[in-house]
Amino acid sequence: MDKLYWLDQIKLQDRAKVGDKAFYLSKIIQRGYPVVPGFVVSAEILRQFLENLNSSESLVADLPHSSLHLDVTNWRQLQQVASRLRQEILTATVPQEWVSTIFQAAREWQTGCLILRPTLAVSTANPGMKNISGLLESVFCECEPEAIAFALKRTWSQIFRARSLLYWQHSGINLQQTNLAVLVQPVENAIASGSLTAKPSGWEIEATWGLGIAIAQGEVQPDIYYIQQESGVVLEQQLGNKMLAYGVDDATPRAFSQPVPNSVLTTDHTCLSTYLIQEAQQKQYSLQEQYLQQIIALGTQLVSELGKTFTIKWTIAGHNTSGKLYITQVSPLQSVIPHLHFIRGLGAAGGRVVANALVIINPQQKPEQLPKGVILVVPTITPDWLPLLQQVAGIITEQGGLTSHAAILARELGITAVVNATSATTLIQTGERLLLDGDRGEVYRIKGDSKEEMEKGREENLLSPHHPKPKVPHPAVTFHLPMIATQLLVNLSQSTLVEQVQSLPVDGVGLLRSELMALNILNGQHPNSWILSGRQPELLELWSEQIMQFARAFAPRPVFYRSLDWRSQDLPSLSDNLESSSQSMLGERGTFSYLRNPAVFELELQALASVQQAGYSNVNLLLPFVRTVEEFVFCRRKVEQAFLTEVAQFQLWMMAEVPSVLFLLPEYVKAGVAGISIGTNDLTQLLLGVDREQGQLARVFNERHPAVMSAIAQLIQMAQTAGIPCSICGQAPALYPEIIDKLVEWGITSISVEPEAVERTYQAIARAEQRLILAAARRKLH
Repeated sequence: MDKLYWLDQIKLQDRAKVGDKAFYLSKIIQRGYPVVPGFVVSAEILRQFLENLNSSESLVADLPHSSLHLDVTNWRQLQQVASRLRQEILTATVPQEWVSTIFQAAREWQTGCLILRPTLAVSTANPGMKNISGLLESVFCECEPEAIAFALKRTWSQIFRARSLLYWQHSGINLQQTNLAVLVQPVENAIASGSLTAKPSGWEIEATWGLGIAIAQGEVQPDIYYIQQESGVVLEQQLGNKMLAYGVDDATPRAFSQPVPNSVLTTDHTCLSTYLIQEAQQKQYSLQEQYLQQIIALGTQLVSELGKTFTIKWTIAGHNTSGKLYITQVSPLQSVIPHLHFIRGLGAAGGRVVANALVIINPQQKPEQLPKGVILVVPTITPDWLPLLQQVAGIITEQGGLTSHAAILARELGITAVVNATSATTLIQTGERLLLDGDRGEVYRIKGDSKEEMEKGREENLLSPHHPKPKVPHPAVTFHLPMIATQLLVNLSQSTLVEQVQSLPVDGVGLLRSELMALNILNGQHPNSWILSGRQPELLELWSEQIMQFARAFAPRPVFYRSLDWRSQDLPSLSDNLESSSQSMLGERGTFSYLRNPAVFELELQALASVQQAGYSNVNLLLPFVRTVEEFVFCRRKVEQAFLTEVAQFQLWMMAEVPSVLFLLPEYVKAGVAGISIGTNDLTQLLLGVDREQGQLARVFNERHPAVMSAIAQLIQMAQTAGIPCSICGQAPALYPEIIDKLVEWGITSISVEPEAVERTYQAIARAEQRLILAAARRKLH
């Protein structure tokens, strides 16, 4: 456990680590409001705990990485799964050093009782998600190591209760999107506790004797006070039915009578006791006038922070007439912090960054250069923007999905990005200071005038520098991973990333995107323009050197160079002045364009031949978007004419992304295909009829759709029958690691992912292979 997050020290970038409940309280306490002190055990600790659960059951072993999709209509199965998961957590051991860290910090309060409050942050842009404040409950425990460890497990286990699993499923939330932290606070006896709900039409205060748990559990009917918001005048008050109250053992307010015997009332909160209220006390309001006025005054102050609609929970800690008012919870309303998100889209590339916005309304009017370290806000991004993106700190686009050009470019370059942010260019102005959260898919406006906000900006940029690097795992970590049989490859296009990526535990480059690689050398001109202007030798030299950098870095590991695959509308600034179908959804993509104008394809083959002549035999050719066997045969002949097949190790592969390959693969193999690589991005959009660039169709563009998964399974089986290798290089395995189980089970030869996904994909492959081995061993035994 690296650190605890104290409420008075939590920063903006800590929100996903500490959860919303703790985050909002931290903003209030840091503005000087009375909040019970506390610290947070971060969500990362729960992830580590789950990863270290020592269980042979695949359901448990895969917990931290599973989406945990269940048939929630089968109530019996849901209850069984929930019970099994919770039992695994409750019987596991919390590392002693974690418990010791928490215990030592809590001892500073000199209290005998603690409350552990679940504080959750959900990384999803699901607009249908409702308030989850009542989904998880607080847990009380004695301030002792053993009690703390068990209370921590009880708090964590609630995320796997049947009702929680049902909620995640109905809300479309994957388990990986939930970040559950635990807020630890001291518990003192209270004179009274309750809530204040503010609305423009008026305020309502609820109150009861003792701790607020009596209201939360529905064991009392609280007193209610109706307040006029403008004047603070009490318009009406109603006496509740308050027969019992909760207090801390050995320190109970005198207002209560003797504790109730366990045979009458029981509680599993070991440091709490339940007390009956004396009959005379039951007939009195729980709030003395002075405390009522303090709550009203506090509410009046909070209007300037929270607006006219909010809810807080409060407690008056102390004994009899000597007490102090504290806030225990703040509802997550928009004004609680001046930079709550005002735009939400799809988180395409993770991380957080604070920087000034640069808004470009017309993406066709691409500037020659961009200021360093800005957040680029633009309707859409085409691949020819790549050279400019090296300078930006973040990207916001109004259009696009998780497999759009903007998303793919951002992930490879390690730039925080949010796509499908509706009306972003209208709502954001150039120069505004923004916080971009690529994990949650949210954009925040920051008031950059104050010293506090400028300091937060500097802290964010320390985490996400203006020259962001891809989130590549450190080699020292990845070398300790278990051996795997399935090949793991990496998708690349930028030679500047080679040094960082070459030492990762990968078996080569599964997809070298030539169109993105070439943009760094074309200087804004289409390759045809270079050829027609007599500069072909110069371009050939530049192209060869680019490929050679990858061949040299990964040798003897294979590099699969995918030849050019771009549509005219994707590269508006590189118009070749030839007739183009700019309105076509698909454009003259892939190998069909080679038939129409073979000059550029021939130059690519010459570049590959130059690499071979330089002594590198590890580069293979991957043909994109092949529609017909005739197109493949045309390309194969061109390859032979370039003498590439003279090198024994050379292989000619094709992308399996046009659905016709499901029917034609045996014919392709007869024509000379040595292997296939499944491109899930195009295969999905063509099978489902969904444009991958349209973010508003993100729910429909589902690479886990049964039709897509069936097609992938069929291609793997057909490749095995034909005796050729089958790889997969689309975004699906990186975005949805749970499908890796199926890929390995079906016999995929290799999986190729972005650099940032290498480590988690490696681990997912290892788990999948271990499960297959275990299953085979069990079958042998029986």
